[in-house]
Amino acid sequence: MRQALLRATPGLSWQAPGRTRTGKMTPMRQAHAHSVQGKFFFLGALLLLLIIAASFIITLGQVPMTVRQVYLTLFDRLIPSGLDINPILAHVIWDIRMPLITGTVICGVGLGVCGCVMQAVLKNPMASPFTLGISSGAHFGVSLAVVFGISFLDGPYFLVGNAFVCAALCSGFIIGLSALRGATSETLILAGIAVNYLFQAANQLFTYIADDEQRTVMSYWGMGSLSDLNWNSLWFLGAICLVCLPFLYGKAWDLNLMTTGDDCARSMGVDAHAVRMAVMVVASLLVAAIVAFTGVIGFVGLVAPHIARIIIGNDHRFLIPASGGIGSALLLIANAVSMNILGGVVIPVGIIMSMLGIPLFLYLIIRGKRREFWA
Repeated sequence: MRQALLRATPGLSWQAPGRTRTGKMTPMRQAHAHSVQGKFFFLGALLLLLIIAASFIITLGQVPMTVRQVYLTLFDRLIPSGLDINPILAHVIWDIRMPLITGTVICGVGLGVCGCVMQAVLKNPMASPFTLGISSGAHFGVSLAVVFGISFLDGPYFLVGNAFVCAALCSGFIIGLSALRGATSETLILAGIAVNYLFQAANQLFTYIADDEQRTVMSYWGMGSLSDLNWNSLWFLGAICLVCLPFLYGKAWDLNLMTTGDDCARSMGVDAHAVRMAVMVVASLLVAAIVAFTGVIGFVGLVAPHIARIIIGNDHRFLIPASGGIGSALLLIANAVSMNILGGVVIPVGIIMSMLGIPLFLYLIIRGKRREFWA
């Protein structure tokens, strides 16, 4: 058709979109191509930084070791090669530090990505697993098990089962509100804040009536810790991430359209309400699984997307993986500080994350106070 039109119309030449008549890209298209290349470069650099940071952090602790020893031990464990490996060192690396570092990366990615997509579907910069009350719901489940012995699972995972179920119920309440006609994103945020305060009050009541041993368990879990992660829990968390993260990333283009408004997204063929429901369900499932094993860790899902948005922009095709990578980096730093700041005493990582996250968040508020969030 194009060739016939050109033959029938003398002097008419076809010009590809974004290109000049000589076949070169227009300045706007060149700028866009350079921008995309820069974003890919940033994501690659972030991945390399995470590998280097994890390789260094795994050497920190009471048992001294080098990066070379770590890699040789892991290589011999994965591919037995008869290397002269210290068995004590191998136990510390493979059974203690490796699950901790791997779990930190998985949890950081999950919390960062969930915070990013929640902020997108609710169009609110304050949306996160912590502010929506999901973490407090999990804490409430642990308090039920510790104080009253009410448990949904038996065996070693009775606390994890309660935390997961109650976090999922909290998420279900917020998602149920979104199903109501006329429920806006502001309504969901306010409902999440209300649920958060409700569960916090219930946890404080349980703390008041608990004995010393019960109070210690509740307090420790509420501070957030990665120390209890092991290979068994990582298999479960890894499986959940493999299901949830690809689904959330697959909605990146829909999220780009939804940030312009539901009406605009609908005019482009995107059912904003259905996407919001699906994203909230999957993100809440992932958050519930993470906090069930780690406890309450705030600010990762809140701060990481803001940092990523400043660096890489609002395109969720790049913003989602960047938020996950920055979330992992923040949690790795917090975990390294928590294990080494007081020598042999391990401080719960939730405390360190709050101490790091609050100044970062205040800086982001001051930096962006004159700019629109989605601009």
